[in-house]
Amino acid sequence: MSVLLVGISHRSAPVSVLEKVAITDTDRPKLIERMLTSDHVSEAMIVSTCNRIEVYAVVDAFHGGLAEVGDLLTRHSGLPLADLTKHAYVRYSEAAAEHLFAVSSGLDSMVVGEQQVLSQIRAAYASADAQQAVGRALHELAQHALRVGKRVHSETGIDRAGASVVSVALDKAKSVLRGTADSADTALVGRTAVVVGAGAMGGLAVAHLSRAGIGRIIVVNRTIERARRLADTAAGYGVESSALELSGLTEAMASADVVITCTGAIGAVVTLADTHRALADRDRAEIPCAERPLVFCDLGLPRDVEPTVAGLPGVSVIDIETLQHDPAAGAAADDTAAARAIVADELAKYLAGQRMAEVTPTVAALRQRAAEVVEAELLRLDSRLPSLADPERDEVARTVRRVVDKLLHAPTVRVKQLASTPGGDSYAEALRELFELKPGAAQAVAAPMEITTLAGELGAALADDFTTGHLGEEQGNPR
Repeated sequence: MSVLLVGISHRSAPVSVLEKVAITDTDRPKLIERMLTSDHVSEAMIVSTCNRIEVYAVVDAFHGGLAEVGDLLTRHSGLPLADLTKHAYVRYSEAAAEHLFAVSSGLDSMVVGEQQVLSQIRAAYASADAQQAVGRALHELAQHALRVGKRVHSETGIDRAGASVVSVALDKAKSVLRGTADSADTALVGRTAVVVGAGAMGGLAVAHLSRAGIGRIIVVNRTIERARRLADTAAGYGVESSALELSGLTEAMASADVVITCTGAIGAVVTLADTHRALADRDRAEIPCAERPLVFCDLGLPRDVEPTVAGLPGVSVIDIETLQHDPAAGAAADDTAAARAIVADELAKYLAGQRMAEVTPTVAALRQRAAEVVEAELLRLDSRLPSLADPERDEVARTVRRVVDKLLHAPTVRVKQLASTPGGDSYAEALRELFELKPGAAQAVAAPMEITTLAGELGAALADDFTTGHLGEEQGNPR
């Protein structure tokens, strides 16, 4: 059994495609359940963020697993097969682990080095675990990935600037608002912000707004209780705050300078009609657009703000697509290189541990075979020397077992050491052949099979994309 990754991210697809593939917290359990009922998938986890959707599945055959995960994504997104094939990427076995380690480190994020992705991976793991969709393989992979991310953030300066998607978006909003401020640094001081959505991204937005000196925060959410909790958090930062249900969004926008949306809802939350009404309320208050522009930071996937809103006078929309190529999203070259070195080091440790774990059933089978031989010989001794006294028999038994243990000690220790090296599985295979063992080791990847669901196209287009060594390519030459 090996880990298969099928993903689509900001590096491989435009926002219009990401919106269609987007998986909400409501979708995730249903999709995982569907995967677990398939023929080739035994474990599953879905990482879904504002700029990536990645399915991690433990499969017994590469092509069969790829067909089932690909079919799941095509059905969920409604995308034609050709579009999914064009924008998806596949990683398998070692390459899947390498990719997840890079993601957890912030190396593959839109804003390089952001720490929020760690909580998103943790949430993906917790969700899958709650469904009993996580076994040994994904548990060890996810936990190691979280440790890699923590190590990168503690040992490098990759997140020195504290950058995140929220902070980069707010920096761009400041540049729009600085026309009425002394400088970009003070562009948000004393202003009013509306945060739509009370999840993790909303909490991050409140923290950044508070540090920027915002004067007032209005939290808008479908569930008023969650909106109030986040508003209380803002109040804890010393910021005037209030909470509204979604029905009060238009009223809130009328008094706002910046609106941050991060709901993860399917369909627009801020419509053209809503924005027209908010601007009309401003006009009645005699606030010229040029003196008080309205800036939307749309961090939702799918988008929360209708695209036509950007065409209104005095309105600016900063969305995920705008942030994709922002230079502020990068990290210093030295810090990035140091993070990659940690990922490579941790990947080697992880793979060595996996190889050692794989040889354990062979060692156990060898010792079991030896124990069976000892017991058979002792029974034969009993039949030949039935008058042998118990003390003598026990001493003979201990002697035989000591001899067997000493003979097996060196080869079993050595095979575990050799198993941690590349190609080490050949030593375990040699033991299985020499002693005719059947340790129940994982089956090898099945031979390529015809994929009728995807007409072979997805497998043919992506199968050569699951080798190791993609990390440098992904970071240096984003597609």
